[in-house]
Amino acid sequence: MANNAIFARLANLWTGFVSLWVSDVEKAHPEIAYQNAIASMIEKYTQLKAATGAIIARRQEITARLDAAERELASVASDLETALATNQDDLAVVLIQKKNALDTTITELRTDAAQATADADNAKDSLTQVKTDIDKLKAEKDRMLAQMHSAQARLKIQGQLDGLSVDAEVQALSAVRDHIKGQVAQASLGAELHNSDLDVRLNKLRQSSGSVTAKAQLDALKQARAAAQAAPAKSL
Repeated sequence: MANNAIFARLANLWTGFVSLWVSDVEKAHPEIAYQNAIASMIEKYTQLKAATGAIIARRQEITARLDAAERELASVASDLETALATNQDDLAVVLIQKKNALDTTITELRTDAAQATADADNAKDSLTQVKTDIDKLKAEKDRMLAQMHSAQARLKIQGQLDGLSVDAEVQALSAVRDHIKGQVAQASLGAELHNSDLDVRLNKLRQSSGSVTAKAQLDALKQARAAAQAAPAKSL
C-alpha cells in the first residue's frame, strides 16, 4: 500500500512537470496551442457528426415504420368496412384485432418519431454550434497571432532604439545650450550696466527735475489765475 501511494505521488509529480513544460512551450509558441485546440475541436466535431448521422438514420427508420403502419391501418380499415358490408363476421373480428394492434403500434411509433426528431434537431444544433466555435477559434488564432507578431516587432524596434548611443548628440547640444545661456547673460549684464551708468542716472535726474519744475509752474499759474478771479469780486 505504501509503495502504491509513493508511485501515485511520483506519477502526479511527473504529470505536473509535464503539464508545466507543455504550458511553457505553448506560451513560447502560441500557434501550437491554438492549432492543438482547433484539432481537438475538429475531432469532437467529427465524432458528433457521426453520432448525429446515427440519430438521423434512427429517425428516418422510425418514420418509415410509422408510414408503413399507417398505410397498413388504412388498408385494414378498408377491409373491415368490406367485411362488415358482406356480413363476414369472422373476418371482421380478425381485422378489428389487427386494427387495434396497429393503433397501439402507431401510437408508440409516433411517440418514438417525435423523440427521434427532437434528438436529431438537438444534435444538429450542437453540430452547428461546434462548427461555429471552430470558426471563431480559427479567427481568434489569426487575430491573436497577428497581435503577437506586431508586439514582437515593436519590442524589437524599442530594443534597437534603447541600444542607440546619443552621448555625442547630447554633448553637442550641451555646448550649444551653454553658449546661448552666455549670450543671454551678456545681454542682461549690458542692460544692468547701462542702468547703473552715471550719465544715465544724471539724465533721469534731470528729467525728474524738469517734471518737478513744470509742476511748480503749473501750481503758480493756478494760484495767479485764482487771485485774478478773486480781485473783481472784492472790488464789488
